[in-house]
Amino acid sequence: MVDRVVIRFSMVLVLLAGFSSLAEAQKHQLLEAQDGSGIVGYKDTPIQPWSGYHVHDPDRPAPPIVTPPEPGSQDRAGTAPSDAIVLFDGTNLDAWRPNQWKIEDGDLIATQGPMETVEEFGDIQLHLEWMAPEELTESIWDRGNNGVFFMRRIEVQIFDSYTTHIYPDGQAAAIYSQTPPLVNVCRPPGQWQTFDIVFIAPRFSESGELTAPARITMFHNGVLVHLNQEVYGNTPHLSLATYDGMPSQGPLALGAHRCPVRFRNIWVRRLSSD
Repeated sequence: MVDRVVIRFSMVLVLLAGFSSLAEAQKHQLLEAQDGSGIVGYKDTPIQPWSGYHVHDPDRPAPPIVTPPEPGSQDRAGTAPSDAIVLFDGTNLDAWRPNQWKIEDGDLIATQGPMETVEEFGDIQLHLEWMAPEELTESIWDRGNNGVFFMRRIEVQIFDSYTTHIYPDGQAAAIYSQTPPLVNVCRPPGQWQTFDIVFIAPRFSESGELTAPARITMFHNGVLVHLNQEVYGNTPHLSLATYDGMPSQGPLALGAHRCPVRFRNIWVRRLSSD
């Protein structure tokens, strides 16, 4: 009996809170945006110090509408969002500098690298799908070995870390020679995998001094593996990172390591004007 009374009392409080919010809203005048978009809101509310707009301001610029991508599957590549720069859709290599990579059955196959984009990028959102070959090589270093290079200097590793175990800062999804992924979510070789990476480029002063390091947030096969992870500089093999000579933007590149890794559905979205 006591439990029922408590539940009913809680429901009354919720209803009263709803009526209070409605009454509070009715004290303010609902207006339409001045641009004729039909967006409604209020102009008699406090101004947000961080934005300069009223709380619930109808004249605050609305986010642009973007058609979302279609997810891929093991049998079908995904698609790019409507505002993306498509780097590879299975048809041509126009977005890339001349190279020896090849297209086969709509997939991009690594041969000899690196392979670099024509355009240069700073802050971006990157999506790509990749597949390590099922045939295991004699050398463990060649098993699905490849990489995504930002500005030629910062590598996120591609590797068959489902069957092959190497040092954690060199396994799949690691920021190479620096930071292992939070978890290993590799699929078996022969299956398609996805990388979704938000890369924030480093910032430098006019004199070339580092003012803010690069950062990476990343999902591997839909699972978070880096969250705003600081990048400590370039990613050389067997050496420490440094920002010496690092640019603030550059081409995106894919490596090659004597391993025919396949790629499909590669696209980027610029996150700043660079």
